[in-house]
Amino acid sequence: MKELFSLARRAETWRLLWLWLAEAQKELGLPISDKAIDQLRSHITMTKHDFEVAEVEEKRRRHDVMAHVHAFGEAAPEAAGIIHWGATSCYVTDNADLVFLRDALKILLPKLAVVVQKLTDFARAYKDLPCLGYTHGQPAQLVTVGKRACLWIQDLLIDLRNLERARDDLRFRGVKGTTGTQASFLHIFKGDYAKVEELDAIVTKKAGFDSAFLISSQTYTRKIDVDVGQALASFGATCQRIGGDIRHLAMFKELEEPFEKDQIGSSAMAYKRNPMRSERTCSLGRQLCNLARNNVDTFAAQWLERSLDDSAVRRSTLPEMFLTADALMILLDNICSGLVVYPAVIKRRINDELPFMATENFIMAMVDKGYSRQEAHEHIRVLSHEAADQVKNHGEDNDLIQRVANDPFFEPILDDLPRLLDPTTFIGAAPQQVEKFTGPDGEVQLALQKYQTQIASHKAAQLHV
Repeated sequence: MKELFSLARRAETWRLLWLWLAEAQKELGLPISDKAIDQLRSHITMTKHDFEVAEVEEKRRRHDVMAHVHAFGEAAPEAAGIIHWGATSCYVTDNADLVFLRDALKILLPKLAVVVQKLTDFARAYKDLPCLGYTHGQPAQLVTVGKRACLWIQDLLIDLRNLERARDDLRFRGVKGTTGTQASFLHIFKGDYAKVEELDAIVTKKAGFDSAFLISSQTYTRKIDVDVGQALASFGATCQRIGGDIRHLAMFKELEEPFEKDQIGSSAMAYKRNPMRSERTCSLGRQLCNLARNNVDTFAAQWLERSLDDSAVRRSTLPEMFLTADALMILLDNICSGLVVYPAVIKRRINDELPFMATENFIMAMVDKGYSRQEAHEHIRVLSHEAADQVKNHGEDNDLIQRVANDPFFEPILDDLPRLLDPTTFIGAAPQQVEKFTGPDGEVQLALQKYQTQIASHKAAQLHV
């Protein structure tokens, strides 16, 4: 990703665009020599000297595109007079940005698929392990560790779809001239609009796009940046959600991110195992969401056919968005490669809360024995409040089950208590949902089919800081 958004790749993509334009113009009959084309083709790669020439020219002319036109012309003197023929600066800047958006999304998508697959493996491994669910930050109906992971997977599948759509919706700006009317190219081809259209189509194909915008101003609409940015921001929000969940579970000591043997959690508190990867994930996810706002404001601020206040902010925002998203992919990959589950802690936390959750089962069991539902409810209410008082005001263990066992009213169901307290009876269809969602014909595998080669060859991402 860093290489894609490097100065060298940017300059070399501009040179490719100038080559493709010249090749298409020659193909359509304009007087461009074979030698000119050969020289352009053989000088696509930027040299140190090319950058030095461009730097001098840009300082002199305060125009980066014309500085590179001059540098390219010096490297390919036979083509110096036809480089950028009929084009405007946005022919190279905007078309190059569209190439970068497309190629950056192609980098991210397989990485996201790998993360989904790793979480899927995790979800299937723990599909049957009961754990406390939480609503309003309070213990709720049991779920399973694997079912909870499926919540994360589902959100990431939405991100996968969003990023695929953003990639597939991209179109080339093409060869449109200064205000999108193609007037300069119509002049070059003596009013032959069919050739102007063909020129646009040829260059679009050379750039690897299926189609180009018919309508543009000097730039491609900055609405494209908004759409791509929103897809990335949505992924950033997912990262914050997943990172936050892992941090909470680490706080409960139910689950942890990877923690190396010699890793230090705190410079002062040597015992600490801080979830720094997940904290970093939340931090960068927030940054990604905030960066996307620049695209919205820039699109909204454009005047008529174009204003240059879009330039500087886009030059920093677009690369930063993708570099941040790429960093998040690396973090998620690393985290999901080594999640650690602590079943004993999970079981203890369940046991602390299960007596209260099982009370409805007790009531239903008493009804099955022919007793009044309301009378059973009242007995449970009184005993529950007594047990809660012991827990909250005296720091004692939850003794509700013992209170139920000692109450003569519940004698008819005493033999049923072990069954009524079995955690696996509280998880509903969670295991089946995980199996259906992640199984051979489930949503996950259908979404990942096209990425199987990359998934199979992938190795766990390593963090160096």
